[in-house]
Amino acid sequence: MTFFKRAAALSVLAIACIAIGTGLARATEPDKVRIAVILSAGLESGWDATLIQALERVKAKKPHGLEITWKNTDPLWGDDAGDAMRVFAESGQYDIIWAHSSYSDQVKKLKDEFPDILFVVAGSGNEGLGGNQYWVYKRTYEPAYLLGTIAGKMTKSNKLGAVGPFPSDDINDEINAFFDGAKAVNPKIERSVAFIESWYDPAKAAAYTSAQIATGADLIFQLMDTFKPCEEAKILCFGALQDQHSLSPSTVLSSAMALWDPDVNHIIDAWWAHKAEGKPYAGNTDKQWVSMKDGGAAMAPYGELESKLPQDVRGDVEALKAKIMAGSFEVPLDLSDPKAH
Repeated sequence: MTFFKRAAALSVLAIACIAIGTGLARATEPDKVRIAVILSAGLESGWDATLIQALERVKAKKPHGLEITWKNTDPLWGDDAGDAMRVFAESGQYDIIWAHSSYSDQVKKLKDEFPDILFVVAGSGNEGLGGNQYWVYKRTYEPAYLLGTIAGKMTKSNKLGAVGPFPSDDINDEINAFFDGAKAVNPKIERSVAFIESWYDPAKAAAYTSAQIATGADLIFQLMDTFKPCEEAKILCFGALQDQHSLSPSTVLSSAMALWDPDVNHIIDAWWAHKAEGKPYAGNTDKQWVSMKDGGAAMAPYGELESKLPQDVRGDVEALKAKIMAGSFEVPLDLSDPKAH
């Protein structure tokens, strides 16, 4: 065999090996990803419900051609949450364990024992562990600023209220942004802030909201899904985390919405790169969040209450939103504890 014939034969063999190797690589690529979701408050809560809604949207788009399935728990905390994570991990049936709140203490006990599982924690109160723990963060302060702009322009009493669960990094930011937006268009604004010290207590949230209305607040940023006092007082409220207009069509003008779709895609991409391409997990150790312009948050539509908004207010808000989406206006990020003043 001449040199040229040997070279040609080797070339054919090399191409064949590459083709076989590629075929083997493709054969090992996963076609499904299974996610265990640890809920913190339940599907009646906007925090948990918005994650499941995002999973449904991402599932429909089949990233990497994957079939996405998940199983979610009832609300769990502490040792109960840790026990559930261990059961999921030991079953060998789940690729990702998404613990949707402050669960890094529980993940710390498991992550090294189950290095192929990607663990996710969400929001404030977590520790960035890196490796196979990923820390997703959600900030909705940018749409909250837009809601405040509306409130500042529409208030007749110049008194605005906000009712939240606990003072924390990712609650403070949106309450402060709401009042910053209002102050930017109306320096006369007086603010009233109440924390109910619970993630879910409708009666207490209603009592605090009623107290703010009684002292003159005529628009309320309601982070606790409680709109009955607004209905009784015939005033407008703003919702949080998801579009809450359907909960109170006569009062909820708009909401600061959390969109987890980019976060879910990021996590699935990281898992895919590990599983299909052998890349090591590289979980973040610091807070990272997706901005409004990149799809991490949004302002809900006004629905049939749009007629309540004067045309000039709608125009001003749309212009400001366009600047935020273009990156030409940056909403201030204020993490300090909100105070009434």
